[in-house]
Amino acid sequence: MSNVVSDGFVKALNNYRAKVHHWAAPLDEQQFWTNPFAYGNSFGHLVLHLSGNLKFYMGTVLLDTGYIRDRNLEFTDPNPPTKAEALAMFDEAVDIAIQAVNAQSAEQWQMSYEVAGMPEGMNRFDAVMQCTAHIFHHAGQMIYLHKHWALES
Repeated sequence: MSNVVSDGFVKALNNYRAKVHHWAAPLDEQQFWTNPFAYGNSFGHLVLHLSGNLKFYMGTVLLDTGYIRDRNLEFTDPNPPTKAEALAMFDEAVDIAIQAVNAQSAEQWQMSYEVAGMPEGMNRFDAVMQCTAHIFHHAGQMIYLHKHWALES
């Protein structure tokens, strides 16, 4: 059963990675980092946020990578990386998440997962599901930004 779970998460993570790259592709550097609305975030800051989320909750907690997250900086960095660098950071984060997923045995999926920022009483399956769903949550915002900039061009 753990292979079915792992394979499903890996498939979803790779699917989201491809979609993020697809939606980001037509955006130039300025569009990638500009939020055209009075609410929400830029596409680029969402990419940094998802990268930090995966690197911390799946990398640091499940793989002990030592990544230290600065969540606020994901949205406010006055000197963000380039679009290409941000997407490379996202790819690295997805690779770490996939490594964490593949490292789980059937017994480990059921182990307690307690860390600040996650609901109490979770197990590792719950945590990985939440991180994967978190990408899906922000995907809608990314699609909206992608469509906005396509109409502006």
